[in-house]
Amino acid sequence: MLLSVVVPVHRAQGYLRATLESVLGRGSGELELLVVDDGSRDGSAEIAAEFAARDPRAGVLTHPEHRGAGPARNTGAAEARGRYLLFLDGDDLLRPGALDAITARLAGCEPDVLLLGHDRIDWWGTVAPPQTGPDGFSTATPRLLRRAFWSAHGLRFTDGPYEDVLPVLSATLLASDAGTLDTLDQVCVRHRVRRTGTFATTPGRHHFAILDAYERLLAATGHDLRIRAARTRHLRTLLADPGRIAPEDRAAFHRAADLPGSYAVHRAQEAVRTGRTRTGEALRRGRKTLRARLTRAAYRADLLRPLDPNLAVYGAYWNRGVACNPAAIHAKALELAPHIQGVWVVSSRHRDHMPPGVPYVIEGSLAYWRIMATATYLINNSSFPGGFTKRPGQRYLQTHHGTPLKTMGLDQRAYPALTNGISFEKIVAHADQWDFSLSANPHTTEIWDRVYPSGYEHLNLGYPRNDVFFTTTPEQTAAIRQRLHLDPDRTVLLYAPTHRDYRKGFVPHLDLDRLTRELGPRYVVLVRAHYFYGRSAAPDSARVVDVTGHPSVEELCLVSDALITDYSSLMFDYACLDRPIISHAPDWAAYRASRGTYFDLLSGRPGETPGAIATTDDELLELFRTGEWHSARTAQLRAAFRARFCPYDDGHAAERVVRRLFLGGGGG
Repeated sequence: MLLSVVVPVHRAQGYLRATLESVLGRGSGELELLVVDDGSRDGSAEIAAEFAARDPRAGVLTHPEHRGAGPARNTGAAEARGRYLLFLDGDDLLRPGALDAITARLAGCEPDVLLLGHDRIDWWGTVAPPQTGPDGFSTATPRLLRRAFWSAHGLRFTDGPYEDVLPVLSATLLASDAGTLDTLDQVCVRHRVRRTGTFATTPGRHHFAILDAYERLLAATGHDLRIRAARTRHLRTLLADPGRIAPEDRAAFHRAADLPGSYAVHRAQEAVRTGRTRTGEALRRGRKTLRARLTRAAYRADLLRPLDPNLAVYGAYWNRGVACNPAAIHAKALELAPHIQGVWVVSSRHRDHMPPGVPYVIEGSLAYWRIMATATYLINNSSFPGGFTKRPGQRYLQTHHGTPLKTMGLDQRAYPALTNGISFEKIVAHADQWDFSLSANPHTTEIWDRVYPSGYEHLNLGYPRNDVFFTTTPEQTAAIRQRLHLDPDRTVLLYAPTHRDYRKGFVPHLDLDRLTRELGPRYVVLVRAHYFYGRSAAPDSARVVDVTGHPSVEELCLVSDALITDYSSLMFDYACLDRPIISHAPDWAAYRASRGTYFDLLSGRPGETPGAIATTDDELLELFRTGEWHSARTAQLRAAFRARFCPYDDGHAAERVVRRLFLGGGGG
């Protein structure tokens, strides 16, 4: 076997899948992939196990407790069988063609160390070459290490931070002196720079450990001049990196590192940058209207008031009223934490939809800014308006409002024509405010971890809005059907398509008149347009009922016998009911191309397709004529879909959230 790829993993769930796919899915080189689960408590181990189960080239090694990247790499190297070792991080990517290029290079020679070309990509998608030395004496440079050479010299990664400095640079120096150091200029590895959650993006004094790492290396190599030069380059890079050395520690690091030159130059440059920032902020403030300045002045005064430990602010769907996960949390808090006063934020356009007796404030009002300044708890499924200042002590729960099929967050950057001027900087700044992010399944947690890169805690507790699917009795469901004037003997189909980024207004892809005409009087179709449209414009009749304005989509799900949808995230919630789901997807190719999706809804694979599939009206009608819409085969697909996307939903999600957020209970 030519190559053993060792990937230590700790808290990499949002990135690991792409890393493993980049190794196993490209090239023809002979390899094995060894993933070392270093006591990760997120979904990384499950992702690695999934790959190992389906590809015999992949294996998983486990550290029960987190020991660090160095010991994890050593564990992988000890089990490796390939002639060469390649160490990748859980967020690195092996580039297309890399394995073929490596195989071709090693076919004609057998270096002890082969340096690989590489680049870096940040969370904005900006690709840049790394800042490395011309001789390969940089720990950032990925390299292949001949396993026999590695073992013969007793090379091992060290414990603690900067575990790669001693073994990797020692190996490079030994190979250079022996004339067995080679270089492959082709970009083979892409380092993904994560915004948060890694050692490299957490500033602090722990980065001073690099000084000891280089002292050990210099002692082992006799203070080789090449190592001394590499040390200086590396330490200067760290000094300038705010993700490593905090501004208040830079002078001390400069002194401890004994770097040439004066640190006063760095301080002067920092002062210039800070001064420019303050001037820019003052100019922007000066452009605001008088009313806005007065409102903000009152808000700044309110920010000096103490936080109210019993005040919670709720919002949903950009201030549309009481709905979704925040509504279920609010209701459960009234029951389990009655000391918490809940106030809703609503726009003036939607104030008439507020239920009687529910406290609310109008967005942008003085009352709104006061509660945003003084509430301890902030709960929303979208975002609060106006750019509030999150105070120390405030706890922000982002509940989200669906499981992602289409691309979200920073992943939308690949589809600029449809982002409508979205500020991705604001998306990231918003995520920085969150303390908790609620999730309904591991798939969602994995996606959020990457597309909203910040330091919040994942709460894998389920979606509170789905509790009603488990707690509503048949008698209660019958009462809802009666209020909607639905004959109990009729089969109710809920048609709930999502919106199209590339189309304005609701234009059904389904001929509803033909559907109801050919199905006959036994069926009635409830049409629920996406809330972006406000009204469906569907032909209202005895058998086609527009329910877009109904306040609770959960009630519509409860009274229906089956769901017909295209790409709406409602399918993931509806799966909790274990009722037929029919995917009517006439423009799937266009939808995927224009917005991007995380899996192939029409693949027919368990866990991806929720039930019967139709791409035309004729196919949809055929499903009903033959009974395939509720067959044993589609029931099996639905069961796999439900197992993947509803594992945390059991009727008690709201209770778990309330206990975690308001009562100090354990989280997910």
